[in-house]
Amino acid sequence: MIVVTGATGNVGRPLVRALVDSGERVTAVSRRISADDVPAGIRLHRADLTDPERLKPALDGAEALFLLTSGAFMAAGGDLGAVLDVVRGSGVRRVVLLSSQGVGTGDHPPVLEDAVRASGLEWTMLRPGAFHSNALLWADLVRTRREVAAPFGDTGLPTVDPADIAEVAAAALRAPGHAGETYDLTGPAPVSPRQQTAAIGAALGEPVEFVELTRAEARARMLHAMPEPVVESTLDMLGAPPAALRQVSPAVAHVLGRPPRSFADWAERHAGAFK
Repeated sequence: MIVVTGATGNVGRPLVRALVDSGERVTAVSRRISADDVPAGIRLHRADLTDPERLKPALDGAEALFLLTSGAFMAAGGDLGAVLDVVRGSGVRRVVLLSSQGVGTGDHPPVLEDAVRASGLEWTMLRPGAFHSNALLWADLVRTRREVAAPFGDTGLPTVDPADIAEVAAAALRAPGHAGETYDLTGPAPVSPRQQTAAIGAALGEPVEFVELTRAEARARMLHAMPEPVVESTLDMLGAPPAALRQVSPAVAHVLGRPPRSFADWAERHAGAFK
């Protein structure tokens, strides 16, 4: 049995499908989950990691755990060490943590990874960069005006397909050969907002205009949804990403035996979200 936390998210949902397609027994865990969220026949469990005891029933008979924590977990003062105590006490042997590329660059604190390393469990760390699916933030504007508005139009990052993250996670959960590994996960090449806009237009079969925002314009829009320090650090990263964030990692190809999926491929598969 493999337990997947965050089972209704961008990575958790395709991970559950990949594990089921591989013949694994899966328990899907999320704070709010229903049978409509997962393939038929999947065991469901509602739990919030801020209350680790509620996770215990989901872990019964499990050998491996995909561990995803949310921003809400951290904001609520969640204790990953307490979660991992419950995990270890339930007999789970292997944990795969969805971390972030920012831990490797020093932009994010390694608190979660440190807790997993100290747990005594067999572990694998996944450090993805920005997701292809972040482009869904543009969906309303594309649908209504066939337009994308973003700053730093020609600055590219090697964004990664959540489906590739899910497949790497599935491999690490199913086989012991990934123990102690840390995988930086990226797409096949840097892609800029202007290039992403063109790929969305190609997927739709009609032009989508790219409108480049100034930093000040982008800042004003982002402040509606993010605290000011987060906005400033995000804009700093997008405008002048460090070399480490621009590098293409070989990890997806190494684990899966194929190249990572491009943003254009993702846009083709998700064109319906922009129509």
